[in-house]
Amino acid sequence: MSSYSRSLILLFILLFSSFGCANQNEITKSNPQEDLYIMLALDSEKNSDYQNSFKFYKKLYSLTQKESYLKKSIEYSFKNKQFEDMNKLSKIALEEFPKNKEYYWHQIVISLHSMGKTQEAISEAKELLKEFQTSQSYELLGNIYYVIKDYKNSLKYYESAYTLNQNQKTLIQLTNILYSYLNKKDVALAYLETYLQTKGCNAQICNKLMLIYQEQGNIDGMISILNRMYTKYKDNPELSKTTLFIQNLIISLLEKKDIKKAIKFLEDTGIDQAKLINLYYRDKQLAKALKLTKKLYKKTRKPELLGKIAMYRFELATDKKKVMPNVIANFELALSSGINNASYQNYYGYLLIDFDIDIEKGLTLVKEALKTAPNNIAYLDSLAWGYYKLQRCEEAYKVMSKVVVAAGVSDKEIKKHWEKIKKCVKGK
Repeated sequence: MSSYSRSLILLFILLFSSFGCANQNEITKSNPQEDLYIMLALDSEKNSDYQNSFKFYKKLYSLTQKESYLKKSIEYSFKNKQFEDMNKLSKIALEEFPKNKEYYWHQIVISLHSMGKTQEAISEAKELLKEFQTSQSYELLGNIYYVIKDYKNSLKYYESAYTLNQNQKTLIQLTNILYSYLNKKDVALAYLETYLQTKGCNAQICNKLMLIYQEQGNIDGMISILNRMYTKYKDNPELSKTTLFIQNLIISLLEKKDIKKAIKFLEDTGIDQAKLINLYYRDKQLAKALKLTKKLYKKTRKPELLGKIAMYRFELATDKKKVMPNVIANFELALSSGINNASYQNYYGYLLIDFDIDIEKGLTLVKEALKTAPNNIAYLDSLAWGYYKLQRCEEAYKVMSKVVVAAGVSDKEIKKHWEKIKKCVKGK
C-alpha cells in the first residue's frame, strides 16, 4: 500500500472515531430480512471482507433507511476504495441526516481527494470551514495539504486545529511539519516544551522530545525528560521493565555529562548498588566503594565481591605489605568460587609478580586473563613484567614492545617497566 493510501486511511479512521457512531439509539423494528443481512454483514466484518461488508450494509440501508447502516456503508466504501460510491452515499447522508452534517461533509471531502480531485476537495473543505470552525475540519484540510506536500498551508490549518483541541496527536503532526519539512526546529521544540510544562510528560510528547534532544546532542534535555518519565512510572509495578530501561539510560547519560551527578542519582534512588560501587571507584572515592562493597557482600554473600574488596583495600592502604595477607585471602576466595573474572586474575597476578610473592603463579593468572582479552594493554604489561622478574628478558621485551607501540610511554608504570626491560635485554 502506498504512503498516500495509508495517509488517507488514517485520516478517515481518525475522523470516523472523532465523531463517534451516530444514531446508536435508533428504534429498530427487526424483521427477518434485516436480521439475515445483519448476520451477513457482521460475518463479513469479522473476516475483513470489505466488499461484502459494503454490499450488505448498503442493502440494510435500502431496507430500513437507518442512518447507522448508511454510515457503515460509507465506511466500507472507503475501505474498499469505492470512492465514487462513498461520495454519492455521503451526499445522501448529508441531505437525509443534517444533524451530522459536518461528519458527512468530511466524507465528501475525503472521497473527492481519494478520487484524485484534490483541488475540488480543498474548495469543498474551505466551504465546510465557513460553517464548521472545528478542530476536525481544520485538521482535515491540513492533512490534505500535507499529503500533497504543501507544508506551509498544512501547517496553517494544523495550528488552527491545535489551538482549538490542544490534542497531543495534532501537536505531533504539527511539530513534524515544523521540524522535518519547514526547518523550524526551534518553533517545534518550543511547542513541545510548552506542552510538557503545562500538561506533563505524556508518552508521545516525551518520546518526540527525546528524539529531538538526541539528534541535537542535548544531554541535559534528555536527562530532564528521562527524569520526568522515571518519576511517572517508578511506582507502577506493571512498568518495571520500562522503569529499569529508563533508569539505565539516565545513569548512562549522567556518566557522560557528570559522573558525580550519576553518583548522586544512584545514592538518592538506591536502585543499583553494584553500579554505584563502580562509579565510586572510577571517581576515586575508594573509601565509599569499599564500604558499600562490604555492605553488599554482607547482604548477598556473592564471592565475586571479595575481589573488589581486595582491590579497594589494597589501593587504600598506606602500608601495602601489611594488608597483603588479607588481600590475597580475598582474591583466593573470589577466584576459587569458580568465577572467571579476567580483571581479578590480572590484578591478583600482577600483585604476586610485583611483590615477588609467587611470580610463576602470577604469570599463570595473567595468562588466564589474556585468554579472555588477548589484546588488553594492562594484561600484556603484567605479562611482560612477570617475564622480566624471571629474567626472561627477550620474552619480556617482545611483549612490552607491543604495549609501547599501542599505548606509548606516557603512563609512569609502563615507562618504568619499559626502561628496566630494555636494560635487561642489553645486560644479557
